[in-house]
Amino acid sequence: MNERQNLASTKKTTQVHRQASKQINFRVSEPDYLKLARSAQTLNMSVPAFVKKKAQGARLVAPKIAAQDAQNITHQLAKIGGNLNQLAHHANQGGQVDPQALRDLQNEVQRVWQQLI
Repeated sequence: MNERQNLASTKKTTQVHRQASKQINFRVSEPDYLKLARSAQTLNMSVPAFVKKKAQGARLVAPKIAAQDAQNITHQLAKIGGNLNQLAHHANQGGQVDPQALRDLQNEVQRVWQQLI
């Protein structure tokens, strides 16, 4: 097999199968792009995803809490969940669960809940 045939045999045409097979490109002015970028950032989306959703008529609502706050709350809830699992595991093994530990967990949940209001 010569070099040309070998190269041709290793080049396989790979075709990408996508749900959306058509692509639309358009240009906007700098001020319009900045406005779209701010709106997309508010919704934690990329500009193309934001524009696509708007073109599809989606009603996009800004999140009630900032992304960093949501991450902090998620972290706190994960810690509470871990503590609750430890208490449940201890109780399932026949151990006594300290009522103060349950109250502390309940207070922690209440504190996180207040962050959401």
